[in-house]
Amino acid sequence: MKHVDTLILATRNQHKIHEIEQILGPALIYRSLSDYVAVQIPETGQTLFENSMAKARFAHKISTLPALADDSGLFINALDGEPGIYSARFGSNDEQRIARVLDKLQNEEERRAHFEAVFVLMIGADEYQMFEGICSGTIANEPRGTHGFGYDPIFIPHGYTRTFAELGAEVKNKISHRALALKQLKEYLGI
Repeated sequence: MKHVDTLILATRNQHKIHEIEQILGPALIYRSLSDYVAVQIPETGQTLFENSMAKARFAHKISTLPALADDSGLFINALDGEPGIYSARFGSNDEQRIARVLDKLQNEEERRAHFEAVFVLMIGADEYQMFEGICSGTIANEPRGTHGFGYDPIFIPHGYTRTFAELGAEVKNKISHRALALKQLKEYLGI
């Protein structure tokens, strides 16, 4: 393993950048894709891994720095895994995405779901590591809470009665799908 002191985060999502920095801590210097180009990397893969790999490869190529990319999704049992890899494209903003999920689950008693995150750390042209995290839970009947982003207001993690948006960053950053994957990355990097 090469020593890593600077990471380019292959995302433009400021919420996600902040969350990654909070979880990984101050041992690294963080750069964003926005520091290099004003391009949105298309997610054309059929899996979370394929999307993460494409973003990490692109960010590494333009920066020559170790690049970290992730793709994550909300997989709902009653919806045959929807929205899944299309979670970010399930509407044009968080409110629309949440409304669409709740509309589809309107008369559904089965509300089990899980968040899944796949991170790819691209260290060299053909050198990478993958880290995966899964957080199981259920979908609330209505949005609750003001913290977080994405589907946080409707996702109740297993073992809790409140949504991620009610629990806040202190709890979420310990138990979420991204937190679990990033914990593996921290161990890998020795930070």
